[in-house]
Order: sequence, then C-alpha cells, then structure tokens
Amino acid sequence: MSSSPVNARRIAARPPLSRLGVTPKAAILVLLLAAGTIPPFIFLLFASLHHFNPDGSFASATLAHFAELFTSGAFFTSLRNSVIYSFGAALVALAIGTAQAWLAERTDAPFRSWLYVTAIVSLGIPYVLYIVAWLLFLGKAGSVNQLLVAIFGGPGPYINISSLGGMIFVEGMLWSPLAFLLLTSVFRNADAAFEEAATICGASLPATLRHVTLGMAQPALLALALLVFIKASESFEVPALVGLPGATRVVTTSVYQRMNLDVPPSIGAASALGVVLLIVMAVLLQLYGRVSAQAHRFRTVTGKAFRPRVIRLGRWRYPITILVALIPLVVVVIPLLTIVWAALLPFYQPFSVAGLSRLRLTNFIQVLTSQSSQDAMLNSLILGAATATVVTALCAVAGWCVARRVAGGRLIDSLAALPLVFPAIVLGLAWLQIFTHMSSLYGSMASLILVSTVAYIPYGLRYTQLGVIQIHPELEEAAGIAGAGYTSTFVKVVLPLLVPALISCWLFVFLLAVRAMALVLLLAGPQSQVVAVALFDLWNNGPIGEVAALGIVWTAIMTFFSLAFFVLARRYQLPIG
Repeated sequence: MSSSPVNARRIAARPPLSRLGVTPKAAILVLLLAAGTIPPFIFLLFASLHHFNPDGSFASATLAHFAELFTSGAFFTSLRNSVIYSFGAALVALAIGTAQAWLAERTDAPFRSWLYVTAIVSLGIPYVLYIVAWLLFLGKAGSVNQLLVAIFGGPGPYINISSLGGMIFVEGMLWSPLAFLLLTSVFRNADAAFEEAATICGASLPATLRHVTLGMAQPALLALALLVFIKASESFEVPALVGLPGATRVVTTSVYQRMNLDVPPSIGAASALGVVLLIVMAVLLQLYGRVSAQAHRFRTVTGKAFRPRVIRLGRWRYPITILVALIPLVVVVIPLLTIVWAALLPFYQPFSVAGLSRLRLTNFIQVLTSQSSQDAMLNSLILGAATATVVTALCAVAGWCVARRVAGGRLIDSLAALPLVFPAIVLGLAWLQIFTHMSSLYGSMASLILVSTVAYIPYGLRYTQLGVIQIHPELEEAAGIAGAGYTSTFVKVVLPLLVPALISCWLFVFLLAVRAMALVLLLAGPQSQVVAVALFDLWNNGPIGEVAALGIVWTAIMTFFSLAFFVLARRYQLPIG
C-alpha cells in the first residue's frame, strides 16, 4: 500500500495522452487528427448558440436559433422532403446497380463488359456536369419535353425535372454506377450451389433470382441502400441545381440559403441546421454499422468446393441483351451526348437535324484559352494531388496503427471517422467559422486542401487499413528479431508491400477531391476557384456552351485517373468505394 502514492505521482507525471494508453509515437498522429476533426464540432455548436454582431463576431449566447428552427413549418417541410428524396434515390440507385452487377457477374449476357466501361467513365464525370446534362435533356426546353409536345400537343412541359421526383431520379442515377461497383464482389462471390439446387427443384430464372440470389445478397443490399440514403441525405449538388429552381428545398439547401441568400447571412440559424444534420447523420451511420455487422450471417464462400459460375440465360438472352444496352445508354451515354451537343452549339437547343449545321468548336476554344478556366483546372489538380498526398501519408501510418492495434489505435480510428458525420456543406460551414475567426486562410488554396484532407481521411484509412491487414504480422516480427526498430520495419517492410493500397488510396481521394463542390463552395475565393465551383457558377450566370465545354475537357482528364484507379483496385482486390 505504501507504493500507491508513488505510482499515483508517476501516473500524474506522464503526458495526458500516455494516461489514455497512447504511445508517444501515436500521440503525434492523435494530436494531428484531433486538430483537424474536433474544432469543426466546437465552432459549429458555438455558432448555433450565439447571436452575431454586424461584423460577424460572436455576441450574446442564445437558444433562439433552435427555437426558431423547431417552430418553423419550413424546417419540417424540408426535413420531410429530405427523407422522401433520400429514400427514393436509394431505391433507384439500388435497382439499377443490382441489375448491372447481376448481369455483369452472374450471367453470360453479351456485351456485359460495357457495364464496367460506363461505370469507369462515370467516375470521371463531375457531379455538377452530370446534373446539368439531365437538366438540359429533361428540362422545359429539353429534347424529351419538345418531343412530347410534338406528339401530344399542348403548351407543355410534360416533365418537370425541377421537382422532388426529378431530384430523386437524378440523384439515383448519380449513385447507380457506384452501387454497381460495390455489388460486383457480392454477386461474384455468391456460391452457385444454392442457385443450382433451386433450378433442380424447378424454379424459373426470375424465381431463383428473387428468392435465392437476392436473398443471399440481402445484407449487402440493405447496407448499400442505407449508404445511398445517407449520401443523398447530405448531398447538396442535386438539391441546389434541380430542386431550388422549382422551390423544392431539403435541409442541405436550407443551410446554403441561410448563408448565401439571407441578408445579412443567418450564420446562427445555418449552424443550428448543421447541428441537427450532424445528429441525424450520426444516428444513420450507427445504424449502417449495425447492418454491415450482420453480413457474416450470409457467408457462402467457404473452403468446401466453392464454385462461382455464370448463369446461362437461354430464352432470356435477347431481352437481357436489350437491358444490357439500355442501362449504359441511360446512365452515361445520354448525359454525355447531351453535354457534347451543348458544348458544340453557340446557344443550347434540343437535338435536331437542323442543329447540325450550327455545330462549332468555339466553346472549346474559349475554354482552353480562358485564363479563368485554366486556373480552375490547375487549382483542381493542385487540390486533388495535395489532398491525396497528405491523406495517403497520414493514413499509411494511421492504418498500420489501427490494423496492428497499437496503443492508441482505437482512438486514432475514432478520430479519423468523425468527419463522416459531417455533410459536406456543413463541414464547409464549420471551417468557414474557424477561418473567419482564427485564421487568414479563408479563400486560399491552403484552406481548401486542409478541409478536403479532413473530409477524406476516413476514406483513405479504409484503403490503408485493409492493405495492412493483407500483410502478415510475421514479416514485421522477423524484422524485429533481426534488430530493426518500429520505424525501420515500417519503412523497409510494411511500406513496400503497401504500395498498391497506397496508390489506390491516392487515386480514390484524388477523384473525390476534384469532383466535390459542396465542400469547398463556401470557402473558395477568387484565386482558389476549382472546376466544380466554376461549373456551378457558370451554370447560374454564364453561357451553357462554356459549362458543357469545360465539363467535357475535365471529364476527359478525369477518366484517365478513373481507369487507373479501377484497374489497380480490381488487380489487388481493394474496395471500389
């Protein structure tokens, strides 16, 4: 008992993080992650509980912003719209993605490899450009409405894309390629013995697909539906470009309107909305984790004669071939053709034979010679490369700490996952508060790189952690026996074996960073415009042809990175999304 005071003094003398079981080496990483992930929570909550002075500084504390929020009918209307929109988008994406994955992995359908090609191309299309394509094709002056007016007469339009239904359609189409890529491994690894047993019992192909194939994939389908629901709930691009013109508001666009349309900006009200969104996202992510944890109950790949096989379609071959051609046509070909058509015209008009005589390269020349467009593309490349490099470097160490369960690894994992609860527009709002009150970084490229790094650390950690898990610990143990320290072992043994995962991590984070618009919309300044924000501004204020031309040039560049990422991910069996 006499040694207890001595032990107490020793514990008190240790650094604070050491008392939590964090080693000094891991403490540096913990502090870096904490500095990037905790301040946004603090500033967002603080802003939601304060009035603001005219100069933007904090005034008196208040609960008025939350009181106004929960007594406003507009909030509950936007919340209801968000739920309907997210649920509908999840159903659309799941239906199309499931059909694609089953056709590509489990059938002998002709041309099924084209499903992969269109998915790869879609990864390189900026979100804003994809949305603009559908607005042009299905808009009031679009080809579909013009055709319907010609057939049925009347003033039209017959299709109102600037509605909740239009938002659901576009968001579902936007996520369907990723749903397809995420489900390919599920169908590829499903044991065919169960389907063969159903066939022997007399079940038809549709019955086998419905009761057996989709039954085995049930946990993955449910988890994916919940994932798309979460991503749609926090999305901003589709609600802003499709919904706002039709006065259809969701929670994320309400945050944007409070900051950009209210005079002066309602920072406190926007922050209160952001806090509510954080709580909702945290609950949904917890539910997603629980659903994903049940996947082990549906394992079919074992060590006992597992045989993946392709289903012969027989009399269903020709109808399925039409479906294989139809899905890429709707998901990728029509949007890209619409954008190319718009880029070649001096002013937009629906598809027509008469329009062929007006096709010019003027918009491409304008974009390629425009200093603002060149700067936007250069800034996007800098943003993507810098973010991907920093995230990959941090996550290489963090992934090793988490996978090897070193002291402090669980804390690192928890801190790295915190940004997942932030919708992109809310994280941008939180960092806007930090930059305007504590830093001169606002509007600079450094601010965009910092915020993007924080936002994409969870995704980078997933790649590096899985990469480390594939490396057997006995290699590191052998290096330790030979006298190598932790640092030497990590650099000379782990890193070389981790290279494929690091390259895939870099490419994936790069693609995320250059495509994102909502995250940097509130932070980009005149000298830090990126392509995604430039497309958004041009759509609202500039010629449609320039929007389309800039988008096509950027899509061509990004398709190269998408292809490289997809090849590496397939080669080394790493996750696609």
